[in-house]
Amino acid sequence: MPEANPILNWEIFPDFPAITAGHVAPAMQEAVTRSIAELEALEAARPDTWHGLLVPLERLTDRVSRAWGLATHLHNVRNSPDMREAYARTQPLVVEFSNRLGQSRPVYEALTALQASPEFPSLSQALQRAITLLARDATLQGVGLAPDERARFNAISQELAELSTRFTNNVLDATQAYALILNSPDDVAGLPEDSLRLAASKARARGHEEATAEAGPWAVTLDLPSFLSFMQHASRRDLREEVYRAYITRASRDEGDNLPLIRRILALRKEQAALLGFGNFADMSLTRKMAPDVTRIEALLHTIREAATDPAIGDLIELGDLARDRGQSEDIQPWDVMYWSERLKEERFGLRDDLLRPYFPLPAILQGLFDLIRELFDVRIEAASDAPVWHADVTYHRVLDSEGLEIAGLYLDPYARPEEKRGGAWMDELCGRSTVCAPAGRDVRLPVAYVNCNQRPGLDGEPSLMSFQEVTTLFHEFGHALQHMLTTVRHGFVAGISNVEWDAVELASQFMENWCYQRETLSRLARHYRTGEPLDEALLEKILQARTFRSGSNALRQVSFALTDLALHTADPEGLDPLETAQAIAADILPLPPLPEDRFLCSFSHIFSGGYAAGYYSYKWAEVLSADAFGAFEESGLDDPQARRARGLRFRDTVLAMGGGRHPMDVFRLFRGREPDPQALLRQEGLLPAGGN
Repeated sequence: MPEANPILNWEIFPDFPAITAGHVAPAMQEAVTRSIAELEALEAARPDTWHGLLVPLERLTDRVSRAWGLATHLHNVRNSPDMREAYARTQPLVVEFSNRLGQSRPVYEALTALQASPEFPSLSQALQRAITLLARDATLQGVGLAPDERARFNAISQELAELSTRFTNNVLDATQAYALILNSPDDVAGLPEDSLRLAASKARARGHEEATAEAGPWAVTLDLPSFLSFMQHASRRDLREEVYRAYITRASRDEGDNLPLIRRILALRKEQAALLGFGNFADMSLTRKMAPDVTRIEALLHTIREAATDPAIGDLIELGDLARDRGQSEDIQPWDVMYWSERLKEERFGLRDDLLRPYFPLPAILQGLFDLIRELFDVRIEAASDAPVWHADVTYHRVLDSEGLEIAGLYLDPYARPEEKRGGAWMDELCGRSTVCAPAGRDVRLPVAYVNCNQRPGLDGEPSLMSFQEVTTLFHEFGHALQHMLTTVRHGFVAGISNVEWDAVELASQFMENWCYQRETLSRLARHYRTGEPLDEALLEKILQARTFRSGSNALRQVSFALTDLALHTADPEGLDPLETAQAIAADILPLPPLPEDRFLCSFSHIFSGGYAAGYYSYKWAEVLSADAFGAFEESGLDDPQARRARGLRFRDTVLAMGGGRHPMDVFRLFRGREPDPQALLRQEGLLPAGGN
């Protein structure tokens, strides 16, 4: 009897340590073969009830997505040459299955027959939406195409999936390949102690076993904790320039150059959209979004740009004045911005990362976050030790309701591992809530989330000490996880974050970030890791004031990215120069235009290998939703525990519970009582004129 495959052979927890790259292809072959057989039986049966159609459909879909999700997760957090090869070799099989399923004419006809049936209005809203969205997605996967067009559509899907993986790997390789080894104390002048310790640990990882924070050598790399630390604090302007230029040209050279991939991706997306009858890829993408059209998105971005431009120009003038006062005769350049921004923040607010980090140790921050979640949403999150993990730093947690009943689970992988783990922070799912896919003996399968961050690990036996930005990032990712874990929808197709429109899915995450700026919550969070003493009240006040520091500049940067994304996905790729387009938009919007050699587009994973193609605007769109949602708590009284709890339970029972089972505008109206107001975001970011509404 062959050995059971650990990617497939699990019910509650996968045996992560047992999974190797060699398991990926056999697991996916088995999962796809079984699901195709079940799909063929379903097509032959042609059921005419929702139960007869959706139950087997969910099971066969879930089998493949659960196994591939596990393989994708390990590809992201435990990357290796073998895992890459196995993933790339197997991906076409998964794409082929997705197209086969989405293009099933009998399933599509059964779905549309259900929509037209007398039974449909009596179904729950979640079921109605599941049926409607499945029919829509079949259309977008080419179910109505002629055979030759369908073959071309499928070939494009395969190539896009392969290009996306190559794009990701090129960015990972370029990030990992670079290291600036510094040997002289003069080279690391300005770096605080924690940054020196990080740089020494990077050097040790690069083979300099004798490296110490005090004597070096030190290494600067392009993963974010190292890059940001150096750019914010290194006083050697020439070295900042060197590191900055390396960062903005990642994945833009030789065999690892992503520009040819970008051109090909844009051309294929345009062709695929045309096959489905859309004028461009953005129009096709928006059929799955909350925003009605490109015009409405551009109107929002224009509103933000208009409010942010003067403040952003003021930001740049302030940096130039400070640099000149401190002896820099040259004009501000891009490699100066983070450095002088930190100096200005220190001067204005007295805030330095090295000063604040001791007050944000990961264990205490997690406990504070869990306490807040309990107060707002009446659920407990507790550490558990019985779940296998993929790395020693990973922890597992159970989520319990008010009666102590387990309702979900959560893996936390907090630290950067640039040799094997992709950069950034993200939430993903091991499995979703589902009655149909419940394990034997249970009436429902509980949702389990992954939260992945890339903060620096604890050094020299101390806990991981977080920057305030890393604290807000953790809260952000937990917002996503809460929407996944606290859903009450039992139909897997629309439970949790499944089928939540992409530009609404950041609502819960950005909502959670707001609590980092709420005085009572912040004062409870910020405790010194050695003494337990609270953060000085004056410093706490400065953190709250600093929320809108450079908000104009930050807003314009996001607007520039969003408009670049839209421009690339609405233009005709024939003759388009993607880099020139990005440069022109940035030069038009940003007070400090990018360098001519800037190739940030070559590492813009969000839109070329993530889910944000023609959707990067989603961050600003959802910030409007989250700012307005948090405004409800402010209106009812943040300092009133009863009112806050009532609002929290309402937020849980709408935004967090309904998942993809209702349209996000309906969900927002149920929570807020009206449609969202863009002014809420401008108010929150301090971008309204004095006395503005």
